[in-house]
Amino acid sequence: MSTNNNTEYLAKRQLKRGTAGWLLLAGLGVSYVISGDFAGWNFGIAEAGWGGFAIAAVLMAVMYLALVLSLAEMSAAIPAAGGGYSFARQAMGPAGGYLTGLAVLIEYALAPAAIVIFIGSAVEALTGFNGPWVYALFYLLFLGIHLAGVGEALKVMMVISGLAVLAIIATAFVLITNFDASRLFDVPVTDAVGASEFLPLGWYGVWAALPFAMWLFLAVEGVPLAAEEAKDPAKDVPKGIIGAMIFLLFTAFLVVVLVPGAGGAAAMGASAVPLVDALNASGSEGLATVVNILGLAGLVASFFSIIYGYSRLVFALSRAGYLPRSLSITTNRKVPARALIVPAVFGFLVSLSGEGDLILAMAVVGATLSYALMALSHILLRVKQPDLPRPYKTPGGVVTSSIALVLSLIALTGVYAFDPRAFLYTMVLFIVGAAYYFGYSSKHLVAKSADEEFAMLANAESDLEMAK
Repeated sequence: MSTNNNTEYLAKRQLKRGTAGWLLLAGLGVSYVISGDFAGWNFGIAEAGWGGFAIAAVLMAVMYLALVLSLAEMSAAIPAAGGGYSFARQAMGPAGGYLTGLAVLIEYALAPAAIVIFIGSAVEALTGFNGPWVYALFYLLFLGIHLAGVGEALKVMMVISGLAVLAIIATAFVLITNFDASRLFDVPVTDAVGASEFLPLGWYGVWAALPFAMWLFLAVEGVPLAAEEAKDPAKDVPKGIIGAMIFLLFTAFLVVVLVPGAGGAAAMGASAVPLVDALNASGSEGLATVVNILGLAGLVASFFSIIYGYSRLVFALSRAGYLPRSLSITTNRKVPARALIVPAVFGFLVSLSGEGDLILAMAVVGATLSYALMALSHILLRVKQPDLPRPYKTPGGVVTSSIALVLSLIALTGVYAFDPRAFLYTMVLFIVGAAYYFGYSSKHLVAKSADEEFAMLANAESDLEMAK
């Protein structure tokens, strides 16, 4: 493209800059994940017993912390809306960038479909209503808020996730007085290899529980997707994602220890609403009702924020030519409307299957693939571009990102151990997406390299500023 064409092209593809400070970004990171504290993680206890799940949770906490520290460095050095895709393209070229973006897109397009099914179940428990029209209502409502503008959307998200966090902390205060360590080990010991009171389902259980442990942190890696809308990306994004991760480690500890310690590990491993059931078991029925309602707020917060995340990823992939370019056109409010709507239609159609657990497991496969590729990107950038300006540097350097890489590959196999269907279906999606790139979009990219794309963006933005 010529310079004039670049400017005209990007003038239709502008996000609203300077909208989010680090605190709002940290809130976004918490919002992505918070629904996982209310339900989903606890099914890992059924797979491994409390001790086995605790091991899985610690491993996944280490993986996410190592990944977040790696992403913090890359997001400060490469503050682009594509997040992991942008980092991978810089490190591994167009194909590596696309495949990483594709893996993240699978995660972010499928996760809302799973969450809206869980929202439907929560609405049914409160009102008696459920079904496709409930899913459609939530998609339409929150798409409407996002279309109003990013500032408005992020502020609404902060309020919703704040209510969910309040529910978790209130639950913890009540359950700590009813905690009994013996209840953590009430799952019957099986004859599995390595089985004991601490590991009642043996070491295989730990492996199969990894996907559920991920649910305590899944999607926090999406904070860099807001880089182009941050006030000071080089400072705000690292502070935001690290702040979110520290807070999520705290809430994960609260629910993993106190909920089964008050309600019993065996009962919580089978519960659809573990916080509510633990409160009921401790005699706090009134608070249980409140938490049941606020648990819906937690689901909504994650649903709402992941929609934001996938729209920014689709915007970045489309702007670069990986996906149809029309998807990155923004409105007068600087909102990528088509990047919001098209994946929502896909997610709604997927939600009609009603198989929330399967869809969630497929999202985890996409996530773990992307984690491995993002961790590899950090290693390659350190090796290939040691002089790249890095306002923030990962503690431990490539050792830290290597830990994230190894653990993400182990977590990927854990999904296969839990549900081979989820693994195979996601691989089919990944292969179809890869075929689209190699068969078509690789020949229609806007820029040949990440450096060329970033230079084009910088020049066009400068021209647009001068034209104002």
